[in-house]
Amino acid sequence: MITGKYPSLRLRRTRKQSWSRRLIQENTLTANDFILPVFLIDGSNKKQSISTMPGVYRYTINRLSQIIDKALKVGIPMVALFPKTKNSLKNEIGSESLNENNLVCKAILEIKKKYKNQIGIMCDVALDPYTSHGHDGLIKSNQIINDETIEVLINQSLLQAEMGCDVLAPSDMMDGRIGKIRKALDKSNYQDVQILSYAAKYASSFYGPFRDAVGSKGSLKGDKKTYQMDFKNSDEALREVALDIKEGADLVMVKPGMPYLDIIKSVKEKFKIPVFAYQVSGEYSLIDNAIQKKLVNEDIIYESLVGFKRAGANAIVSYYADRIDKIIK
Repeated sequence: MITGKYPSLRLRRTRKQSWSRRLIQENTLTANDFILPVFLIDGSNKKQSISTMPGVYRYTINRLSQIIDKALKVGIPMVALFPKTKNSLKNEIGSESLNENNLVCKAILEIKKKYKNQIGIMCDVALDPYTSHGHDGLIKSNQIINDETIEVLINQSLLQAEMGCDVLAPSDMMDGRIGKIRKALDKSNYQDVQILSYAAKYASSFYGPFRDAVGSKGSLKGDKKTYQMDFKNSDEALREVALDIKEGADLVMVKPGMPYLDIIKSVKEKFKIPVFAYQVSGEYSLIDNAIQKKLVNEDIIYESLVGFKRAGANAIVSYYADRIDKIIK
């Protein structure tokens, strides 16, 4: 309800000076609002560019300090690890996900050894980086099977927790997996390990560059519409979030980000739980390519990120996170 009227009320009065605008601004960004995705590759002494994601790289384990040091210098609270698994290690059941010497496990151990608890580690709980078919779950009779997939996800979660992962992030969208993972963690004395549920993850066209980054793009057979959400639905997202909170999720994720600001806002208002947004690879690459082609200027980055905060996101997973100090300035 608006009180007052023009000309006695002039909203431009408080916008006239910079100091006044700063006093009344409703949302701000700091490094504390960000999670930095880090891509992993096998080998040694490699920092490998990703053609579809300008300015983003894959790192071998012995080069991880290069990006972790940068994240710490900027003030990022947490990194999210994503592996590019060799094709020779992939199979129908994604068994490499349970290998204690896989890329994610080795990265967790390396980061904890060098940095202790200076920075948090978030790990994806899903099978798509490890399956030869590129799906997040097991396949039987051309269907993604729910309950059998969860049993693998439980073991993957326990392994990552054992290695030292701080925040487990199930991104698979199988029904009931949060409750079963939480129960297994608690039973194994990992009560302090957090669960960040990808509670509202949509079957989106914005994931292309990420699938290229982790090497699943060429192998993906079909689509993920039978388990990821229909982007035409919003009420369904609230049901998904409600179930995951009831099952024990500490935090929830909405993915993708910018096309789903309404979902972020609805979830935050309805549940008052920490809500994270993922500015996914397609969003990042569209923005970055537009900047490079001088269609827009770099201010668009800051504007897009503030949009997440305005919608109610507590934190943002963004490929711009390692440059956030310059973006904010």
